[in-house]
Amino acid sequence: MSFTFDDADYPAYTMGRAADMIGVTPAFLRSLGAAGLIAPERSTGGHRRYSRHQLQLAERVRQLLDEGILLAAACRIVTLEDRLAAAHRRILELGGVLTAEDDVDTPTPTAPAA
Repeated sequence: MSFTFDDADYPAYTMGRAADMIGVTPAFLRSLGAAGLIAPERSTGGHRRYSRHQLQLAERVRQLLDEGILLAAACRIVTLEDRLAAAHRRILELGGVLTAEDDVDTPTPTAPAA
């Protein structure tokens, strides 16, 4: 039995379907490839295929662009967020514990405590 539909990294979506799913144009997805954020796999016919994980990254970039962040900065932010989430998953896999201070949704204070 195949579990490819459970695999977030399986390239299941064509460019058109992927763009429709996250509300962007195919050109936007191509621009993310050109920026180095995502590298879609190619079908035997040469068509781009996107995974759910890639679409999640693309959707996050779109959100940041809507907030006024430049594309290069948005791609860097999303890359760092993705790496941090992967590191947290690995810590938990190894039996480690994450604290509330490790929450990726909690901003890191930039000013010294008074």
